[in-house]
Amino acid sequence: MENINWEKLPFGYIKTDYNVRCYYKNGKWGQIEVSSSEQIPLHMAATSLHYGQQAFEGMKAFTGKDGKIRLFRWEENAKRMQNSAKGIMMAVPPIELFKKMLTKVIRKNKKYVPPYGKGASLYIRPLLIGTGPQVGVRPSDEYLLVMFVTPVGPYFKKGFSPVSMLITREFDRAAPQGTGKYKVGGNYAASLTSMKKAHDGGHANVLYLDAKEKKYIDECGPANFFGIKNNTYITPKSDSILPSITNRSLITLAEHLGLKTERRPVLLEELSSFDEVGACGTAAVISPINKITDKETGIDYTYGNEPGKISTMLYNKLISIQTGDEEDLFGWVEIIE
Repeated sequence: MENINWEKLPFGYIKTDYNVRCYYKNGKWGQIEVSSSEQIPLHMAATSLHYGQQAFEGMKAFTGKDGKIRLFRWEENAKRMQNSAKGIMMAVPPIELFKKMLTKVIRKNKKYVPPYGKGASLYIRPLLIGTGPQVGVRPSDEYLLVMFVTPVGPYFKKGFSPVSMLITREFDRAAPQGTGKYKVGGNYAASLTSMKKAHDGGHANVLYLDAKEKKYIDECGPANFFGIKNNTYITPKSDSILPSITNRSLITLAEHLGLKTERRPVLLEELSSFDEVGACGTAAVISPINKITDKETGIDYTYGNEPGKISTMLYNKLISIQTGDEEDLFGWVEIIE
């Protein structure tokens, strides 16, 4: 193991010792395999390469002050992967298999879980792909579920500090009744061009509007959007938005802390009425937003250069539960021995 500077970790890939794999063939899942290879042998006609039969998850494990490794809401990730698999007609991994692979890959790479207090975590990437060859457009009859891990630092270099977003009408991330509610690679490929345009303009990411009318807030780059006003946590409701486990957790925490919560369509014009806005997801947890630029209208929505009071409170609360600094009242955390 190389000497890792835990406090200066990027949010990127670092090789670890092992990954775990399980193949689906002849209508059933096989045995869990442990591999030290970073390569996947794949047929050139595999459906994952040609027809996008691919889904993935992102989750984190943390070291607590007590030295124990904690896993956050793994079962929700397992259920979401099942939903993605059903959505694009892949073999559905059983919850029990998902759990066994998850615990095995963490235990096998235990030395890569960052120490407590370094602002880092072990990122876990379950990946499900169609491996069987097809030339016609049809589902594969063979699949691979692989899980690998890598230690990561903050998603944004500055950590929990405000970033700017760019509204785009030129691009859509996903269409209503499409694959937006599934965690599939095609949704992210569809976001790359608009994301580059935002980065080139000095913005952290893109704020998408609904694909049908361009009237409502949709997703915030690869994350969910939320806004806060009148002691209320408000987040968009749409069939093209990925159901974020982080967002659902923040809604629960907001209610626990005495805030009202609303999941509903959010009009673009409503941006001017929010006291705080942010993006939330596994990678960054919460990214406070200080400015949203709408080039078409020439309007800049600004929210201050420091993270908002409520966003900060929610962020600290969730991180404290994930790392074991605060009691887990919701049954979200599982300790991996």
